[in-house]
Amino acid sequence: MTEDEARERILTAAEELYYRKGYAAVGMDELRQAAGVSLRRLYSLFPAKTDIVAAVLARKHAEWEAGLSGAVAEAGGDPRARLLAVYGYLENWFCADDFRGCAFINAFGELGGTNPEVAAIVRAHKASFQAYMAELVAQTGAPTALAAQLSILAEGAQSTAAISNDPAAAVQARGAAEVLIDAAFSRA
Repeated sequence: MTEDEARERILTAAEELYYRKGYAAVGMDELRQAAGVSLRRLYSLFPAKTDIVAAVLARKHAEWEAGLSGAVAEAGGDPRARLLAVYGYLENWFCADDFRGCAFINAFGELGGTNPEVAAIVRAHKASFQAYMAELVAQTGAPTALAAQLSILAEGAQSTAAISNDPAAAVQARGAAEVLIDAAFSRA
């Protein structure tokens, strides 16, 4: 097995285990076993658990950005539809059988208070989402405050859907977003 193959196996196993069981609950031995690599190989590629968590979150960030931007692109050129596509993306995600909330919110809740590196990664991911929403809002000519409002709705929907196990949180957030967007467009 090459180094790249071993790395991929470790990250795939870590992503699945962390998302299903939690970051703190998964030890290196369980991860090694799930990945099918030796403990020596695991530590040679990832000297510390934080290194694995950081790599998993980097993968989740790329996955999130690709999925979200793809959903927005599919909405076409209508600025209102592009903003609302965010909530359609959330609804599809929330309906997935393995949905267990936002990996970043989960990581922050478990590790953010004790691991500054993980906290920084989560903050950067959330700031990236807010910047993306700001770009979408800027394209509409609506007031800039709308971006923060829509971001908060999306973040709240993620937490609510995970806790309640109800994907309707995305539909409710979309309804609130429509009200905010319509009000912002009427003022613009």
